[in-house]
Formats: sequence, C-alpha cells, structure tokens
Amino acid sequence: MNRFARRAFFLSALLAATAGAQAAELTVVLQDVRTQTGLIKVALVDSQAGWDGKALPVQATGAPPSGEQATFVFKDLKPGAYAVLITHDENGNGQLDTNMMGMPVEGYGFSNNPRVMRKPTWDEARFELVGEATHIDVALR
Repeated sequence: MNRFARRAFFLSALLAATAGAQAAELTVVLQDVRTQTGLIKVALVDSQAGWDGKALPVQATGAPPSGEQATFVFKDLKPGAYAVLITHDENGNGQLDTNMMGMPVEGYGFSNNPRVMRKPTWDEARFELVGEATHIDVALR
C-alpha cells in the first residue's frame, strides 16, 4: 500500500469512528396511556419548521398501545435541539379528534410536559440531546 493509500485509509477510518461516536439515542417513555385501542404516533423534530409541520420529522414511529406505558427509541441522532409530539389515535381514523371547541378528545403529549391550554411553542417543548443516550418521560393528556 503506498503512502497516499495509507493516508486515505487512515482518514476514512478516523471519520467513520468519529461519526459513530456522535450518534445518540433517545428513549421516550410515554406515561398514562388510557385506552388500549388505535395507534400511538410519535414524531421527533429538530427545528421550528418541523414543530410547525412545515418540515418532515427527523424520525417518526408508531405502535398500538399495550399497557399504561409505551416506550419508543430513536437511534442515530446528532446532538442538538429536538422536540417530541405524540398523538394517540384512539379510534384509528388517522387524525387527532377534537370537540366543538377544538380541544383534543384523544390522547396527546409533548416533550417537557408543558402545562398549557394550547399547543406549546417550540421553545416550551424543545430539549437538548447531548449524550450518547437520553431518556425523557412524556405524560399523555
């Protein structure tokens, strides 16, 4: 192997190791699941645009409920600011149902569990993902 090939190999190995070291994992534990029907949907966003629905989530997942708690894991994340939006489509119609006043009648939750009578702002729900593994609890409302 010539000198150039050795340097290129070393540099690519170093970059691969550095990229892997920066990957983080987020575990979201959802509390207070009140019904065992439908689908729980979880979206992870990393910007104001994502929070406002003007950009796609970084990752999204969903699962049928199975008990009063549900756990969702997001892998290979870059450190930075994120927020989580959760809806429980209890009747499986593909949307979060609301009453005549516009208040949700199905379960929902946000990172940081802000106690507001509206959708929280990006700043109220965002958190910093800094380590290799972060765990947050979200209460379903």
